[in-house]
Amino acid sequence: MLADDHVVVRRSLRLLLDAEEDVQVIAEAADPPTVVRHVHGHVPHVLVLNLQMANGSNIETIRRLRQEVPETEIVVLTMEASPMFAQHALDAGAVGFVLKDRADSELPAAVRAAAAGGEYISPQVATGLDALRRAVSGDGLSPRETEILRLIALGHTSAEIAGKLHLSRRTVETHRAHIHRKLGMSTRAELVRHALSRHLIGGV
Repeated sequence: MLADDHVVVRRSLRLLLDAEEDVQVIAEAADPPTVVRHVHGHVPHVLVLNLQMANGSNIETIRRLRQEVPETEIVVLTMEASPMFAQHALDAGAVGFVLKDRADSELPAAVRAAAAGGEYISPQVATGLDALRRAVSGDGLSPRETEILRLIALGHTSAEIAGKLHLSRRTVETHRAHIHRKLGMSTRAELVRHALSRHLIGGV
């Protein structure tokens, strides 16, 4: 599903995505209230959302949809290249962040990644975002990954974590794989020790 308040932009994005054999655009929206209504009605695998749309808080729209329709993954399309801006969108529940001027080359890949439970960040933003995350956490984990690490360490299953955080189980599994890779750890016991060292959970 496409959400942008400019009809010309929606038309060009639809042409772009409809040209992909494995992507089908099933709905469009021009404002946040219509976005929410259509996502509830159609439950698309992926919502492509312009964060600069007028008539409502789009970060709040992302947060609301993650809670109400966790089956729909959200890819943000924006002209804003700030890593902090990207982090706000990802914290709210988006799994993709694509710069508008790179949509032709990056949006299809971002939609596929989201549909598969993965994350896609425009390379121009990803470098700054990685630096921001390292500065914040010290271990390169995003705030979302840090929260999932805490819940893993507390003994929750992927299904339980998905329910608590209003995410799909597939997305939680993808985050788990990222956590293991970033920390260079293969077992839950190692993750528990790391969580203890970071004071994410209490010691015995």
